[in-house]
Amino acid sequence: MILALILAFSGVVGGTVAWLIASPDPLINTFTYGDIDITLTETDTALDKDHDPNTNDYEMLPGEEISKDPKVTVLAESESNWLFVKLEKSENFDSFMEYEMAVDTEGNAIWTELTGVEGVYFRAVQAEEVESENIVFRVLKDDIVKVKESVTKEMLNALDPEGQPAAYPTLTVSAYAVQYSGFEPEVTAPATEPTDEQIQAAAALAWEEAVKATTPAPAP
Repeated sequence: MILALILAFSGVVGGTVAWLIASPDPLINTFTYGDIDITLTETDTALDKDHDPNTNDYEMLPGEEISKDPKVTVLAESESNWLFVKLEKSENFDSFMEYEMAVDTEGNAIWTELTGVEGVYFRAVQAEEVESENIVFRVLKDDIVKVKESVTKEMLNALDPEGQPAAYPTLTVSAYAVQYSGFEPEVTAPATEPTDEQIQAAAALAWEEAVKATTPAPAP
């Protein structure tokens, strides 16, 4: 059985004026504000015979760990930004698969879940971090997803019923970048650092702008 993973890649966008939004390639979904350059990449799998850069296919075996390495890169000289990843699971994904979000070498979370928005995670990237070199952020812990031990042959067979379209579980990964300027967390005196709630509030505002900018206009 095949686990189809659909990746919505983020590519490179440049601009010196805030609030500019562009998509440089029709095959790539790119959502950035201001002078920010990001990419979303993943190693192609041997099963992905069409070599489509936006999709990967995998075999599912109960209990197996599957190598899966989506990475978001913020390119050098980008301005400070809120960096988001969105993971969208098919309705049946949780019945078959599980994963954890990436952590750094010391076990600290790389991403913070955005409160009240399912599947969306964020982090702040300051210009000093990418002043002279790219910085890469893994999305999944240990670069793997795992097939649950509870998956049975009957469950797998039911994914591809004879005479009906297959309903394999899917995981869609998208990346977005929004300029940090204009969306800084508020700091209440005498504190000098924002609270977790203030960081969440600022990130939520930036995410709202990203959603508005990337939502297709209704048909006339």
